[in-house]
Amino acid sequence: MYLQKKNKDDLRALMRHDLEYLYGPAAGQTAFKKLSVLLDQFPGALNSQNTAARLTQKDSILITYGDQINAPDLPPLAVLNRFCLAHLQGLVSGIHLLPFYPYSSDDGFSVIDYRQVDSHLGDWSDIGRLGQTFKLMFDAVINHISAQSDWFKAYLRDDPVYCNFFIETNSSLDLSRVVRPRTLPLLTPFTTPSGIKSVWTTFSDDQIDLNYANPDVLLEIIAVLLFYIGKGAGLIRLDAIAYLWKEIGTTCIHLPQTHRVIQLLRTILDEVSPQVALITETNVPHADNIAYFGGERAEAQLVYNFALPPLVLHTLRCGNARALSGWASALDIPKPGVTFFNFLASHDGIGLNPARGILSEAEIDALVQGTLQRGGWVSSKNNPDGSTSPYEMNINYFDALNQADDINFPGRSIARFMLAQSIMLALVGMPGIYFHSLFGSHGWPEGVKQSGRARTVNRQKLDLEILERELADETCERNKIFASFSAMLSARAASSAFDPFAGQSVLNLDERIFAIQRSSTDGSQKVLCLFNVSDTVVNLPNSLFNFLPAGSLECKDLISGKNFSLHESNLSPYQVLWLDCNDRQKGGTG
Repeated sequence: MYLQKKNKDDLRALMRHDLEYLYGPAAGQTAFKKLSVLLDQFPGALNSQNTAARLTQKDSILITYGDQINAPDLPPLAVLNRFCLAHLQGLVSGIHLLPFYPYSSDDGFSVIDYRQVDSHLGDWSDIGRLGQTFKLMFDAVINHISAQSDWFKAYLRDDPVYCNFFIETNSSLDLSRVVRPRTLPLLTPFTTPSGIKSVWTTFSDDQIDLNYANPDVLLEIIAVLLFYIGKGAGLIRLDAIAYLWKEIGTTCIHLPQTHRVIQLLRTILDEVSPQVALITETNVPHADNIAYFGGERAEAQLVYNFALPPLVLHTLRCGNARALSGWASALDIPKPGVTFFNFLASHDGIGLNPARGILSEAEIDALVQGTLQRGGWVSSKNNPDGSTSPYEMNINYFDALNQADDINFPGRSIARFMLAQSIMLALVGMPGIYFHSLFGSHGWPEGVKQSGRARTVNRQKLDLEILERELADETCERNKIFASFSAMLSARAASSAFDPFAGQSVLNLDERIFAIQRSSTDGSQKVLCLFNVSDTVVNLPNSLFNFLPAGSLECKDLISGKNFSLHESNLSPYQVLWLDCNDRQKGGTG
């Protein structure tokens, strides 16, 4: 899947060309010589079991903090490993460990030391034990580093080695074109022996942007990524990568140099560890997002499907699948060997930028108002014209879907939530499931009061004993949601129609039904997925018979295992069906 068909000499030539493009002939050649030494010394991954030459329908990723679950007298990473072995083995294939390094703010995304495990969580041996069973995704938080890091402390001492590791600029310059995901100041003043310096801080005054115009910065980061591979990373998530390269007078987002850096990183991995995949985290409009697959030059193997969370939310709040169907019908994999990373919830909020251009401004405003009415928060971003606009909705996904009258319909809120998750699991790509979604958490407003940060609403840490007790109780909401997830993940894993690289087609049946057909890459397996996104009963049209094997009036629902007759049938409110549409003479799913 991942290896570009080039030999080592071809790959090295590409690397040299990339570095000369970024830094000019002389500096680029010098950087290439240093990079060559670094690559020649690289021993390869220490644990190859947690990487994959190719993703399949059996692959799904749990997104979690290292201390998501806690128990007395055990390091949190050890508790997480024990819990995942007991409950998730065979259901999810991988674990995205949110930043587990020492940090100073932003729940891990202000990294103090890229090469250490936060001692509160455990150590590298705990990471290794997780990797013995699960593929591991590491965060590469490489746009910025903590103000408490040794690198920045050395900069503040005017250490000549680090004097160009960060971006100084004159606060009087016109930086109005710079695209920001925050309303905080772009520049932060710091006192050094040589005077006060205004330093670039895209995200906060504790997250200091690295200066990639300095080739030594890029080489240091490449060394860190190779270190992660050596520690067992099978996927590397490039956090906030769209903002990597800065150039005064531009928007400082999606710059050609940023794409070139990713192309370089991909080429490096193609040489030293081609089984490792890059995944880009770019919370931007869909067209910009998928550009990180690359054009003639390969970039990421996976990109976060950021438009999916707000579109599914809009669909279920309105009970109308028109916008979702229109978007999904154009959701094509642009080249072989790449796919989407589908998710609905994460440690962050629900981004609104990815929905712009797909939903109208009135529809986006309705999402915002609905979130506020449900007790959520909405953060804003600065625009180049000086205005602000909603950027992210901070609310637990379960709570975001709730309706005022759910109390009158027992089980409906769970059915609606699981329908949303089933859409995510059925679409082309590999699913990522946030810990709190898998186990049916609600929001944590007390955490927001404690931290003063809206994103904390979805970052509550859980007690192992309590969680185990709730999962064992068949009357508990957590038990019901996890059981439903388990059934869907098992059904997905059993059918090659859900291969993350296989195609899909959208069926326009009724605006209240979202319908897709998934087909395996060889065309031998087909699954018809039907989702009633409304709170009303919807009659199924006769046109569905065109998708069944000849002469058949019923299909097996892969999730429940029951036969479902399409003759004079309908879909109940929020009902989901994954129908096996294979010719029985050719065998079933697999």
